[in-house]
Amino acid sequence: MANRVALVTGAGKRMGQAIAVRLAREGADIVVHYRSSEPEARGVVREIEELGRRAVAISADLMRVAEIESLVARAGDHFGRLDVLVNNAANFLHRDFGATREADWDASLDTNLKAPFFCSQAAAPLLKKNRGTIVNFADIGAFLSWTSYIPHCVSKSGVVKLTMCLAKELAPEVRVNAIAPGTITMGGDPPEWEADFIKRAPLGRVGTPKDIEDAVMYLVTAEFITGHVLVLDGGRTL
Repeated sequence: MANRVALVTGAGKRMGQAIAVRLAREGADIVVHYRSSEPEARGVVREIEELGRRAVAISADLMRVAEIESLVARAGDHFGRLDVLVNNAANFLHRDFGATREADWDASLDTNLKAPFFCSQAAAPLLKKNRGTIVNFADIGAFLSWTSYIPHCVSKSGVVKLTMCLAKELAPEVRVNAIAPGTITMGGDPPEWEADFIKRAPLGRVGTPKDIEDAVMYLVTAEFITGHVLVLDGGRTL
């Protein structure tokens, strides 16, 4: 990843932070996108700079296409290139069927599906110049039917199909793949989550941020893979 530039959406905290820092450890310079978590994003920038890499934090509301376009333009202006786009930013809204309102539907679809499409559209010209790559984030809700998360499941199913369509549209210059995590916990998550996930995963353990980071690095560097969705769930979807 030396001399490459990666843009990670939702990189101010949690999984996005872990991915951004891992890419920096591998040699990349990082655009740390955030919406409202500015202190956390600034902290990620400092952490990356301590690794000897360059980083910049840029705020954007990914529900607004104009702000997406500005984000990518500013990233390109700052570093002069873009090699990797990680569409990590997402929400996970719990809504019972009868209580789901239009705003809930729009919040899920706009953040989880609309934003990755327009981020990819905006980034494509820069990525094509360097034969870059896109990593989208679906999750196992794309394959399992969670009745209290219908808009979420629909949005993540859309990410799977979006990945395939973009892989054809942007080939051969840009590869596009996705990760569908499940049974992943991070520091600060309720301990009962881990216990529940362990019961559901045939491998008998939860996934860690490092499992996700390793998957991102694999897809970023696997030059003969495109249009693939890597399910990372310890076998839970079985």
